[in-house]
Amino acid sequence: MAQDIYIIDDGNELKDIISNLLKKEKEYKLKKVSTDNIDIALKNIPSLIIINEDNIQENIIEICKRIRLNEDNSITPIIVISSNKEKEHRIEVLKECVEHYIKAPIDKEYLYYTIKNVIRLLDTNRRVSPLTGLPGNVQIQAEMKKRLLNKEEFVMLYLDLDNFKAYNDVYGFLNGDEIIKFTARTIVDNIDKLSISGKTFVGHIGGDDFVAIVSTEDDYEAICQSIIAEFDKGVQKYFNEEDLERGFLEVPNRKCVIEEFPLTSISIGVVVASKGRFHNALEIGEVGAQVKHLAKTAMGSAYSIDRRKEEVVCEIKK
Repeated sequence: MAQDIYIIDDGNELKDIISNLLKKEKEYKLKKVSTDNIDIALKNIPSLIIINEDNIQENIIEICKRIRLNEDNSITPIIVISSNKEKEHRIEVLKECVEHYIKAPIDKEYLYYTIKNVIRLLDTNRRVSPLTGLPGNVQIQAEMKKRLLNKEEFVMLYLDLDNFKAYNDVYGFLNGDEIIKFTARTIVDNIDKLSISGKTFVGHIGGDDFVAIVSTEDDYEAICQSIIAEFDKGVQKYFNEEDLERGFLEVPNRKCVIEEFPLTSISIGVVVASKGRFHNALEIGEVGAQVKHLAKTAMGSAYSIDRRKEEVVCEIKK
C-alpha cells in the first residue's frame, strides 16, 4: 500500500528536495498543498505531514492545532522544518504534538531517515493485529471514509471463514492462528497480483474476519475467484489425511453428541460502492453483512456480489 506524504508549503523547493531523497522509494507518494488547501491533505488522511515553516503565511502553531483537532488525523505524524532556531519557539511547536522539528538548512540524510522511521513507527502502531500484521478497525474506517469523502467509486470485499469454530475445537487455537495467517497472505497476495489500479487496502477486523478495498478499475470478480482457488488448495495442509478423506469434521457438542461440520472454506461478500450510493461506512457495512451472509448459504467457498446502485441484488458464485 502506498504511503502518502503531504508537504504543506507555498513553494516547490522542499518538495523537490524530498522527491530526490525518495526517488528510489516506490512506496511513497509525495503531494504538495499550499496553506490555502490544507483541508485537501486532511481529507486524504496521509501517512505523514511535513510543514515548511519558512515558506508559509499562516502561523505554524495554528496549523499544527488544526491538524491535531481533525479527528481522522489525530495520530498523523507531523514534521516541521524551520530556520527558527530559538528554543522557546521549538518547544511551542513540539507542544502541539509535533513529532519532529528539523532545523534549516536541511541535513538531507537526517531528513531522509527521519521520514523513513516516522512512517515505519506509525505503520507498526496502526497494525493492531499482531497475528497478521494488517491494519485494524481504526484504519479500515479511515480508508473507507477517505474514499467516500473523495467521492471515489470503489469495491468492498468482506471475507470470513466458514466452520472455523469447528476447526478450532478439533485442532486447537494455535493451528487456527496458522489458518488465519494463511488467509491473510492469500488475500494480500492475490489482490497485489491482480490489481491494476494499485488503489488497494487489506484490513483484519479480528478473528477470521477480513476486509479489502479495491478499485472499480480492478477485476474484482477475478480477484474473488483467485482468492477462493488458492485458499481451497492451500487450506488442505492444515487438516489431517483422515479428515480430508472424510470431507468433514466430527465435533462433540455440549451433550457429547457428535456433529458433522464441512471443512473450513471462505466466503466473500462484495459491495460495489458507486458514486453517491453510500453516505458513510456503516451503510456499506450493513449491505456487506447481507451479501456475505448470502455467500455463506452456499456449500463450500463462494462469493456473492451486490452490483446495484440502489437495490441489493446478489449473485452467488463458486
